[in-house]
Amino acid sequence: VQLQASGGGLVQAGGSLRLSCAASGFIFSISAMNWYRQAPGKQRELVAGITGGGITNYADSVKGRFTISRDNAKNTVYLQMNSLKPDDTAVYYCNWNLYRNYWGQGTLVTVSS
Repeated sequence: VQLQASGGGLVQAGGSLRLSCAASGFIFSISAMNWYRQAPGKQRELVAGITGGGITNYADSVKGRFTISRDNAKNTVYLQMNSLKPDDTAVYYCNWNLYRNYWGQGTLVTVSS
């Protein structure tokens, strides 16, 4: 299993970023995928998830600002992040779970005020 995240960077508050996670090694199209984040000194938290059928869920802190989506033809899951806030600064990880968690390498998002 490989999860390759990309798209992080430095952005000003109010800006946007789109994260991508390319997956391989499992049947992506039927798999639920998640985005987590971990800010310095804090626990890793679930940001958003999407089922194989496209049903989504979001943490309250990102509802209305972030959108998770997937392209099964490309085995890729995305996280569109709009109206970014300094509190969104974190390393973002894509995740797949089947009996255990599989993690990508993480991509750093830094939001300046």
